[in-house]
Amino acid sequence: MTTYPFQYKRAASLSEAVAMLAEGGKALSGGHSLIPAMKLRLNAPDVLVDVGRVPELKGIRLDGNELVIGAGATHGEIASSALVKQHLPMFAEGASHIGDPSVRNRGTIGGSIAHADPSADWPAMVLAADATIVMESSNGSRSIKASEFFTGLFATALADDELITEIRVPVEAGAKMTYQKFSQPASRYAIVGCAVVKAADGKIRVAFSGVGDTPFRDTAAESQLNNGASDVQAATGQSIMSDHFASEEYRRHVANVYLKRALAAVG
Repeated sequence: MTTYPFQYKRAASLSEAVAMLAEGGKALSGGHSLIPAMKLRLNAPDVLVDVGRVPELKGIRLDGNELVIGAGATHGEIASSALVKQHLPMFAEGASHIGDPSVRNRGTIGGSIAHADPSADWPAMVLAADATIVMESSNGSRSIKASEFFTGLFATALADDELITEIRVPVEAGAKMTYQKFSQPASRYAIVGCAVVKAADGKIRVAFSGVGDTPFRDTAAESQLNNGASDVQAATGQSIMSDHFASEEYRRHVANVYLKRALAAVG
């Protein structure tokens, strides 16, 4: 990588990190999203704020009826967490198939969600799990539903001076869940990623990554499924991506295949 001039700062605490962001810094966590973007000159921050050692961003814990995952938790930590396996097995399952060991040991859930790559795995999972994204800035904390967080191609509701601090996910007793992915074999990004959660009362939530230029809840499929339909088409009314990995027609076909697989997995 041939670099351009930029400053590097390391934050030791959450308050220090948000103060640096307020001054125009760009947060760097695991680096697996931001550094490649910088290499391609798709992102060129003047100041990098390393938040990888901020203790307030670490840890996985239960808080009442929510599982709270620190934004700095790595994919590997989530995949191996006993709490996640017990209460949110879809996250453990999905995290275990992200990238390769080096990616899983450095990349973080917060960094992935903030980057909002349409082919990343976490967006579909947090959408189907009805998660809440918690953010912090020098003006204080705010929370937003995952369904309102992803706003476009690599675009989110996260302000420039905000830092994702944690992801809060409802623990649903008796729920069944799965994340099924058709991946690009080299990068292991999702060409199609389908997350399904079936609540104890039978209500189903469906979300996709890799299908459109923005990850999305498939509300049309949910409505049909929750009204008793058995033969449901995926991504109806959605704009479908077409690239050198898969055409629009092929992606739509695979989305239907993986929706059926996910529904079969949750019974």
